[in-house]
Amino acid sequence: MKKVLLLFLLVSISISAQQVDLSYYLPKNMTYNKNIPTPKSVIGHEVGEWHITHDKLVEYMKALAASSDRISIENRGKTFEDRPLLLLTITSPKNHQNLDNIRKNHIDATNNNSVDVSKNPIVVYQGFSIHGNEPSGSNAALAVAYYLAAAEGIDDLLNNTVILFDPSLNPDGLQRFAYWANTNKSKNINPDPNDREYSEIWPRGRTNHYQFDMNRDWLPVQLPESQTRIKTFHEWLPNVLTDHHEMGSNSSFFFQPGIPSRTNPLTPQMNQDLTKEIATYHAKALDKIGSLYYSEESFDDFYYGKGSTFPDINGSIGILFEQGSSRGHAQETVNGILTFPFTIRNQFTAALSTLEAARKMRVKILKYQQDFYTASRSTVVNKAIVFGDEKDGAKSHHLAEVLFRQNVNVHEVKSDFTQNGKNFKKGYSYIVPMNQKNHRLVKAMFDVRKTFKDSLFYDVSAWTFNHAFGVDYAENVSISKAGKKLTNIIRNVGNVSFTSKYGYLMPWNEYYTPKALNAILQKGIRAKVSMKNFKNDGKVYEYGTIFIPVQNQKLNVGDLYKFLLKVAKESNVKITGVSTGLNEGIDLGSNNFRAITKPKVAMIVGDGVAGNDSGEIWHLFDQRFDMHITRLDTRNFNRVDISKYTHIIIPSSGLEKRAVEKIKTWVKNGGVVVGYKNTARWLSSNKMISLKFDSPKRDSIKGVTFENRSLQSGAQYIGGAIFEANIDRSHPINFGYKNDKIALFRNSTMFIKADKNSYNNPIQYTSNPLLSGYISKENSKVIKNTVPFKAQRFGRGRVIIFTDNTNFRAFWYGTNKLLMNTIFFGDKM
Repeated sequence: MKKVLLLFLLVSISISAQQVDLSYYLPKNMTYNKNIPTPKSVIGHEVGEWHITHDKLVEYMKALAASSDRISIENRGKTFEDRPLLLLTITSPKNHQNLDNIRKNHIDATNNNSVDVSKNPIVVYQGFSIHGNEPSGSNAALAVAYYLAAAEGIDDLLNNTVILFDPSLNPDGLQRFAYWANTNKSKNINPDPNDREYSEIWPRGRTNHYQFDMNRDWLPVQLPESQTRIKTFHEWLPNVLTDHHEMGSNSSFFFQPGIPSRTNPLTPQMNQDLTKEIATYHAKALDKIGSLYYSEESFDDFYYGKGSTFPDINGSIGILFEQGSSRGHAQETVNGILTFPFTIRNQFTAALSTLEAARKMRVKILKYQQDFYTASRSTVVNKAIVFGDEKDGAKSHHLAEVLFRQNVNVHEVKSDFTQNGKNFKKGYSYIVPMNQKNHRLVKAMFDVRKTFKDSLFYDVSAWTFNHAFGVDYAENVSISKAGKKLTNIIRNVGNVSFTSKYGYLMPWNEYYTPKALNAILQKGIRAKVSMKNFKNDGKVYEYGTIFIPVQNQKLNVGDLYKFLLKVAKESNVKITGVSTGLNEGIDLGSNNFRAITKPKVAMIVGDGVAGNDSGEIWHLFDQRFDMHITRLDTRNFNRVDISKYTHIIIPSSGLEKRAVEKIKTWVKNGGVVVGYKNTARWLSSNKMISLKFDSPKRDSIKGVTFENRSLQSGAQYIGGAIFEANIDRSHPINFGYKNDKIALFRNSTMFIKADKNSYNNPIQYTSNPLLSGYISKENSKVIKNTVPFKAQRFGRGRVIIFTDNTNFRAFWYGTNKLLMNTIFFGDKM
């Protein structure tokens, strides 16, 4: 009967969705302060009548703050598209007058287990719609904020709670999706799933400006939106953090806990026990309005880079909400017609049930956080970890920067030293003492795990940061090797040694050398790359060293020096002037110095191309290296003259058959195509590169029930793990790397057999390659000694492929240079 009633309500609401008013969301039998503006009075429409655009959301939040003494508002920064990153602090007027002391007392309780927490307010961070095309969260934020500002009789909640209210975790994505949904809305709402309203165009609103999934960036903190909220998180250490999402339209409503066997073992059991107790409040509230829901059947708490899991390693409780999505204004589903207002009401209800749980469980949750840090202090050792790269200060700097953003104490290295055969150089290395408050977080960031209770993962199974950044690393380092504690992380200053009349040498080891080389080439200055090692003036220069001759340049001696000095400072690299071309090994006039062509790079984007992968490449070029990359949409590719491009990157196959001949002709004429992931199969099937694929042998499956059949097949995926490969540093793909091994991220099951000639396998997995993460027994047998990279001639050009993303989520600094090497040296492979 309840289901029939629910379907009837859904249908009724859809017919008159435009007429839904605020009372549909709000609790009954309550009164509201008439001096507080309703959403409609500011934004011009009812909540759920249209999809809220970010500008209107900001307008309403500012209006609330101006009219209510319960709310203060701050703009903490900007997105890539210059949208504000707002935070509302919501609590009683009395608490507002003492807010800084409340925050300090809250933090003090985590540092001292003798502090009585029973008198402290609980801190709840409520975040909405980190995926912009999961909009019911941010739209619900309108109603939730109104309720907290205007509802009368909630003094106990406000007196005992500080609410950090983030109405839009992804302003750029929310705006993109709201535009799509609103411009495709009909006056008579059409719930047919085939309608254009429910088929959002590429790259869709899930991601931010550069197409990053920001709900994977809580731990790496590479994006401005993430950096803003992580700063707030560590300033306050909220006790509960909620993360409001959407899922498939045929689903109901999910709240955590997730699947118990997929909880990270570093998370205390009490965290999950409290999450389960909080869940009873959600169930009771959703029962009251007749909404379907479930828990503990999907999603997980393993990767600490998600909003609902990041709090768990910081003494907080993260809670994920997933609402079945209308993806527009109303849509037919297996549960009847699902309306946008209905999805908003469920999110609103869960937001309030969280606050009710926080109010009633306040002391218990506060005590849990205090105990978390007390237990942390009791288990620390007076040792440290160290990481660095003696030839690349930038990678080390950026890893230290991540730790710094996560409120981790970082020290400089007092003086150069060697540990476990690795050299750690002052100015290029950092020490992190484990005897500090956030040592559990540090442990999670550098965690190596190869055995698991479960074989299925909602996200990656490994993220070990020293591997991701490609730095040397050692544990159990004496604290005596630590220098002063750093108050900020400053990159090494770039310079040019002196004005040369002969030439300049720039080693290729530093992370930002591609930025410097691109600036040099774009200026029209000739540069060459060394194909062999050599010594000049007693100094060793390795494969990939860049040589800039002084003679026959467009700039005179003095102007060339000034320009190179500017480039060196902007790119934080060191360039050395030389007075002679006579070397030990190849001389500077040798044919083993090859001329470098100024690149003009294009990338295929659009339908059929993975938005995350293409966005990460765009971000790498645009934000890290200040390089142009022309994005060619698949819709227009056949009409574009591609002859002016030196390189075309295909993040994943997305081109029609008729584009094959066009690409073939272009490569034969000297172009370099760089393909990722399944583009390798596309290029192979079109006979542009010769690849031999391998796959694991699948024996007949026994002892698996019908119910568990999907678990068996799911265990064969590589959701995200880290593998070790040997590298041939004389091959141009590996220029700039100082070690003979490299750590590679992998989330595909594409296995390519090695070539019979060893020199054609410049990157090859070892015989026991797993460094961290999950891989099935079947796949582990196949991956050994296969290759993740291939480069072959095709006419006058080159075809280059990678089986996996070398630019994963912007924090895989350690393999970014592989792509840059294809851009500057691809024609030499």
